[in-house]
Amino acid sequence: MNISIICVGKIKENFYTEAIAEYSKRLSRFCKLNIIEVPDEKIPENASLKEEELVKEKEGKKIIAKIPASAFVYTLEIGGKAYSSDEFASEIASQGLSGNSHLVFIIGGSLGLSSEVRKLSDSKLSFSKFTFPHQLMRVILLEQIYRGFKINANEPYHK
Repeated sequence: MNISIICVGKIKENFYTEAIAEYSKRLSRFCKLNIIEVPDEKIPENASLKEEELVKEKEGKKIIAKIPASAFVYTLEIGGKAYSSDEFASEIASQGLSGNSHLVFIIGGSLGLSSEVRKLSDSKLSFSKFTFPHQLMRVILLEQIYRGFKINANEPYHK
């Protein structure tokens, strides 16, 4: 299975970089992982709603350009469907059984995702009603994907 994570911005803190590297290494047993970073747009100080929408649109165009044509697309959104770890593992497995061998997860920038990106989503995914920094969300997503593969392989993993 191919897993791509398309995300806005670069990781700036070493502790996030190290965690991402560790989960990427662990996932290499189960899938081909590709993390695609698109540059974030500068947000003007005291930006208006219109300026914020423009930033999301610009970031959205960069995201859309990176989505493979045949992939099943998940957008991470507060209003998306929340899964337990077991349910998420089943979701990953069922996508593979349905012939969707390339899953794409999209993490927006600090302002979220453009409406154009959200429209391309095959499934909206939520990890919480909380808002997480998008850099931390990358680590959380990788951990849950790894946990899902471990569950599907009937291998032990801490609870």
